[in-house]
Amino acid sequence: MSAPAKLKDHRPGLTQAAIVLAMPLLLAGCSFAPAHVQPAQPVPQDYPGATSGGASIARIGWRDFFREDHLRALIATALDNNRDIQIAAARIAEARAAWRIEGSALYPELNAVGTGTRGRSIINLPGLGSQSLDVKQVSAQLSAGWEIDFWGRLRNLRDAARNQYLATEEARRALATDLIAQVANGYLLEREYEERVAIAEQTIATRAESLRILRRRYEVGSGSKLEMTQAQTLLAQAQTVLQSLEQDRAINRNALALLVGQPVEIPPGPLGLAQAAPQIDLPTGLPSDLIANRPDIIAAEYRLRAANANIGAARAAFFPNITLTGAFGTASPDLDGLFGDGSRAWSFTPTITQPLFNGGRLAANLDVMKARQVGAVAEYEKTVQGAFRDVSDALVRRRQLALQIETTRTVLEALRERARLAQLRFDHGRSAYLEVLDAQRDLFDTEQALVQLRRAHLASAIALYAALGGGFVGDPGFDPGISGNPMSGEQQR
Repeated sequence: MSAPAKLKDHRPGLTQAAIVLAMPLLLAGCSFAPAHVQPAQPVPQDYPGATSGGASIARIGWRDFFREDHLRALIATALDNNRDIQIAAARIAEARAAWRIEGSALYPELNAVGTGTRGRSIINLPGLGSQSLDVKQVSAQLSAGWEIDFWGRLRNLRDAARNQYLATEEARRALATDLIAQVANGYLLEREYEERVAIAEQTIATRAESLRILRRRYEVGSGSKLEMTQAQTLLAQAQTVLQSLEQDRAINRNALALLVGQPVEIPPGPLGLAQAAPQIDLPTGLPSDLIANRPDIIAAEYRLRAANANIGAARAAFFPNITLTGAFGTASPDLDGLFGDGSRAWSFTPTITQPLFNGGRLAANLDVMKARQVGAVAEYEKTVQGAFRDVSDALVRRRQLALQIETTRTVLEALRERARLAQLRFDHGRSAYLEVLDAQRDLFDTEQALVQLRRAHLASAIALYAALGGGFVGDPGFDPGISGNPMSGEQQR
């Protein structure tokens, strides 16, 4: 027989052997988890009334979004010290450890085992009666065990833990984004109170002078007591407003201290509100950008992936479980002979377990995982809808507040002129002081309202930025509370 013929005869045997050897590897790639399909967005394709184009403002990091140095310092301190962030960091560390635990099951487990046994047994020997036998044995061995993951159960459990870890990481980013917005809003409130307190103090000084003049006129008989009491009322109203503002300001300082994690000192500034606002455009991008930018949406998608992986693990539990265990070492009746000649001992125990009857436990567990997957889809869609509403609400507030500011400024100019004319009429004896009282009260209230509207308009920019998912997009180094960041570029999305 020629050489080519011999090769031809051996090919079927080689092929069969290769198939047998490759079968575990082929089966090891098996998985019963459903393929991940991103649910469709249950929201419109555009934000209602949005006119700005370009990339979403969420792509800008918070250090570039906020331009005031003291505000940036407050935010940085809050990210380092805030207790909620520290709690979230601990949860991330826990989820990361759980991921490592599930992943370790894919590898063989190797243990060094040393045992010693000493005892006495009673045995019955024919013709000799009962005899006692002393038993002594010592052993030292390496013990190994490995579950072959033919059906992907262990890999799916590992993937589920990994996606839960990534969801926890994104949940912390969502918490940090909300923290940034809260600190910025608290800072804006501080500036608002600073400006409103200044207006109130100036108003009190002006009204105190008016009261002094009217009291003097009453004392010399050229004025009425009614006018003097009206001036007293006007002054008391401004003082009441100032006291309320001081109270609210102290409460806001306390809230900021809780957010930042330490007492805060905010130096006085000029009007301040304009400096706290980002002097940049605020493009929203498209609703589809929310999927890539909003950390809570990304977290919901990771939880959906984890639910799919748990379904795969539950399905794999119906199939045989193959475990290889073995041990190699030495054994001897005496410690001195433990490593001597002829003391070697070994064992190899393959085990295959096929579930036959378990009272429906495996089927029920699969139903549980399917129900959780349905819930994860609904949670994802609800999160997308909530994010869309957040952006839409912020856009509406921003547009309407801008209109209200313009209207209030026009009203304020008219009220200033009215107060001036009312004072002139009273000084010339052409009207009662009640007309001055009404004019000054309306002017003071409108001045206070305009500051509140300006602060609210600036806060709407912060709300829009947070609603779009701004803060940490493209900032993989964000990792307060945990040293190091094990996430790869793929995990970072």
